[in-house]
Amino acid sequence: MAQIPAILIFGAPGSGKGTVGAKLAQTTSIKHLSTGDIFRGIAPSSESGKLIASYSSAGKLVPDSATAQIFERFIKGLIDTNRLNPDKDMLLLDGIPRTPDQVDLIKPIVDVKHVFVLDITKDETIVARLLNRAKIEGRKDDADESIIRNRMIEYRTKTAAVLEKYDSKIISHIVGDNTPDEVFCDVLSAYVQFMKTLKK
Repeated sequence: MAQIPAILIFGAPGSGKGTVGAKLAQTTSIKHLSTGDIFRGIAPSSESGKLIASYSSAGKLVPDSATAQIFERFIKGLIDTNRLNPDKDMLLLDGIPRTPDQVDLIKPIVDVKHVFVLDITKDETIVARLLNRAKIEGRKDDADESIIRNRMIEYRTKTAAVLEKYDSKIISHIVGDNTPDEVFCDVLSAYVQFMKTLKK
């Protein structure tokens, strides 16, 4: 399988990756792929489903090899069912890679062209957003503050190091504390600038 061009949308839990990613996919030709949505779509009774539940219920990351295997299987499924054309489409990855090792594991599958980072300065903003999301969407992993804080620790100790694996020239930092509309406008503007560089 040839590498598929991809952009990463990156940030702490609750930074707005899913919201911005979905809007960007609606307004451009990019294909938004959320690992969280992929994981939540797996049957809870399956081997993968049980594995995912055992980690997410404690606010921990699913092991790298399992995450990469599930991701690759999903991508192949999209290609096999003509929902993804590797020769024409570009992916917007939300939730993968989450560790430096995952960067290497998904390299044969995707070619990362750019990274958008949604920066949030205050932990309390993240906690408040996720607790609110739990009420709206009924997501159990967002309803417990201790689990949220565990996820933030996991983000800082494991996920933040992912950025060190990419050249700083392809990383754009976006202020994530702003309103969802402002964050989306800033990401859309950065995306348009990035697409112009591809055409040069």
